[in-house]
Amino acid sequence: MAFDFLVPVSDKVLAFSEFLPPQSLGNNIHKHTKKKGLPVFANATVAIFGVLESRNAFEKKPEKLDIDAIRIQLYRLMMGNWNSTLIDIGDVEAGDTVEDTYFVVKEIVGGLLEEKIIPIIIGATQDITFPTYRAFDGIRDMINVVSIDSRFDFGEDDELISSHSYMSKIITDKPNNLFNFSNIGYQSYFNAQEEIDLMERLFFDAYRLGEIISDITLAEPILRNAHLVSLDMRAIRASEMGVGSHFSPNGFDGREICAIARYAGISDKVSVFGIYEMENTSLSAQLVAQIIWYFIEGISFRVREFPSSNDEDFTKFNVPMDTEELIFYKSHVTERWWIEVPSIIPEHTKTNSAALLPCTQQDYLEACNQIIPERWLKAYKKGLN
Repeated sequence: MAFDFLVPVSDKVLAFSEFLPPQSLGNNIHKHTKKKGLPVFANATVAIFGVLESRNAFEKKPEKLDIDAIRIQLYRLMMGNWNSTLIDIGDVEAGDTVEDTYFVVKEIVGGLLEEKIIPIIIGATQDITFPTYRAFDGIRDMINVVSIDSRFDFGEDDELISSHSYMSKIITDKPNNLFNFSNIGYQSYFNAQEEIDLMERLFFDAYRLGEIISDITLAEPILRNAHLVSLDMRAIRASEMGVGSHFSPNGFDGREICAIARYAGISDKVSVFGIYEMENTSLSAQLVAQIIWYFIEGISFRVREFPSSNDEDFTKFNVPMDTEELIFYKSHVTERWWIEVPSIIPEHTKTNSAALLPCTQQDYLEACNQIIPERWLKAYKKGLN
């Protein structure tokens, strides 16, 4: 059983929890301890665990990730007005080989998904996204991956899997269960033109850092359609992390990344949330803790809704175009928007869900001005392939 490989939360963190106020997360999270073993999984909403594997780091890690420091910062935060039951199941240490670690992570995440528990993974390197993707095998046929990253992480064709090339592995590995990949926050000067062209050819979605910063709400419909979200902390600017090397002076600030994490939490499709590539600084530990807090906050605001013309909670808008009639839906409960994509039929997606794509009010307004939304075009072309 893969859960047997989990190392309990350290005595240092448990001792720190003893002195926290009753309203703190540290006193409300059910923990994996040496004395009591794993917490009860029944009724758990979220399971937090660390992964200390870093052998496939693109830039070699000089020191082990200090997950204790992150836990201490997380535990000292106060509970929100949540109905969520939180568990901390400890850490996965590096196995004899990287593949051993991947196998254990895949099995743990798969087990949690079977239990309808959302894993929050704190990982040293982002290649851990690959086994979390493979964890959906046998659970869900086609999944959407969203990466919050300054790079696309395709790497070279002949490159072994690393934190800079895990997406190539996801795209080429069999069985291919990837339906869509979206990047939030890429920075052009870190990505070869060939990578940008590849995103276009595969009809994947990419949003530049400046585009998202100018309107953070653009991230919401992207995340609403995601099953797996992978956050590379190097998408955040160096000054926010308290570091210099391997981080860029440009990137998201703390407020923006927490807003994005909250959108990820609100999405009722997001089943796995991974945070990777942090550094061992006080600012980094605090920011990771606050990102996790906002993700859990988002979960507490989840509303399961599916647009239908027969549902009085939605208004249907028909927009005639030169070649198509675009159909939009707006929710009166959450004020979110969707657009129908006629070419994506269940046979294409291997799911039974209707062809509805999350979108923005701006997409509707542009359609009214006879501008076909780019997200609709990409989805339409993908459905034809």
